[in-house]
Amino acid sequence: MKLAARVEKVPPSVTLAISAKAKAMKAEGMDVLNFSVGEPDFDTPKHIVAAAKQALDEGKTRYGPAAGEPKLRSLIAQTLSEETGLDYKSDNIVVTNGGKHSLYNLMVAVINPGDEVIIPAPYWLSYPEMVKLVEGIPIIVQTGADTGYKITPEMLRQAITPKTKLFVLNSPSNPTGMVYTPDEIRALAEVVVETGILVVSDEIYSKIIYDDAQHLSIASAHPESYKSTLISSGFAKSFAMTGWRIGYLAGDVNIIKATTRVQSHSTSNVCTFAQYGAVAALENSQDCVEEMRLAFAKRREVMFELLNAIPGISCLKPDGAFYMYLNISKTALTSVDFCNLLLEEQQLAAVPGQAFGNDDHIRLSYATDLTTIEKGIKRLEEFVNSKI
Repeated sequence: MKLAARVEKVPPSVTLAISAKAKAMKAEGMDVLNFSVGEPDFDTPKHIVAAAKQALDEGKTRYGPAAGEPKLRSLIAQTLSEETGLDYKSDNIVVTNGGKHSLYNLMVAVINPGDEVIIPAPYWLSYPEMVKLVEGIPIIVQTGADTGYKITPEMLRQAITPKTKLFVLNSPSNPTGMVYTPDEIRALAEVVVETGILVVSDEIYSKIIYDDAQHLSIASAHPESYKSTLISSGFAKSFAMTGWRIGYLAGDVNIIKATTRVQSHSTSNVCTFAQYGAVAALENSQDCVEEMRLAFAKRREVMFELLNAIPGISCLKPDGAFYMYLNISKTALTSVDFCNLLLEEQQLAAVPGQAFGNDDHIRLSYATDLTTIEKGIKRLEEFVNSKI
């Protein structure tokens, strides 16, 4: 059977083979250390779990509105209004099956065949593939350590053509952990407003930032940018709710209605009782978020210090999220070969940078305990020393 052409454009994930190998090795009893996981290692806070259990006990198990439970949409709008200083209402919000789903729905709703979507590299691996699936054209703009792996206004302007429909912005970034400064966001907003393109701001890690870093949404960075900005976010990273699959898209009412229409014919509503867990996450104290952030901050310091002591690799200190993005070019190995050999020889799982648009880098997650971090970086050091 011949598959649809759109599917054939999307390559298999370069991480799947390594992930499968790591699981198989662990099942055989090997001491595999996993630095590839992009999720908090904490349990979902108990009050959130309790709220979902209560919703189950109260019979909140039926179909709900495709756009999400009214109370949750209202709370998301209220939270965004407080954080951005803008006027978000429930009609500006659609609750989705995770942050990824919000982005895919948006692509389906606004991208026509041949439309161009600007994506800075390194990028989260699903951005360009979503664009391909809706028959758009991903325009990859390479960035480097010299700009902190961030796109500049000049780079963005040069990438824009009459076919440009959307610009994808991710801050804090997966995979680099870099955070755009408020001034950098304002400068990008100037270009977006001037050229009239749409921007989707992936802010899933916005509550996980460190030191003096500040998160400014591009939606509030310019008097006119609110009109052209969609915010994609969710509860997975900040509240350790990855398996709950609750994300959202916020923005222009007409675009939100369009994405809701798409959702109504694909998945319909997000799991009803899970949404009541998200309600509890927003209604109650945010101390749990801060506790996890402080733990990540300590791990970041330890991992960064240990990595900096290894000759032959380099990385910038991340401002947010929970990833280190390592330059491995001095090993002369591709990122896939590096990660395969690292797993085989040192039982250490990492993600090849090829998945993010840079084949001379790898990504390590510090969403794991300090003992594992110290043990894992020692293995990495032994590996690098054997290759250089």
